[in-house]
Amino acid sequence: MRIGSLDDSERRPITDHGSVSASVVPVARGEHVSVVQIELEPNGVLGMHLAVVPQLFVVIAGEGTVQGGEGDPHLVAAGDAVWWDSGERHETRSTTGLIALVIESPGLDPLY
Repeated sequence: MRIGSLDDSERRPITDHGSVSASVVPVARGEHVSVVQIELEPNGVLGMHLAVVPQLFVVIAGEGTVQGGEGDPHLVAAGDAVWWDSGERHETRSTTGLIALVIESPGLDPLY
């Protein structure tokens, strides 16, 4: 067993696609899977971008909005899960701050 704290992990700022006050913390990686923690500070934006592979975005703290392509924003909060298909454009915003785990893998399928 290994126990670690993501609080002690190095955060990398995200500035691509017009992102503001956003950072990423690598959590785990496999041959065809990536797990990261995304953090948005208050008034943070993870700018509109394409999902390279299927992506599961699980909000673990805070709240914000997610938007796909040209669609309307949807409110999300801790406990909500968002699915984006490969090639789908999406964006996340938060006025109060948000933390999410993001799992990406070509073999993922949503169960909800």
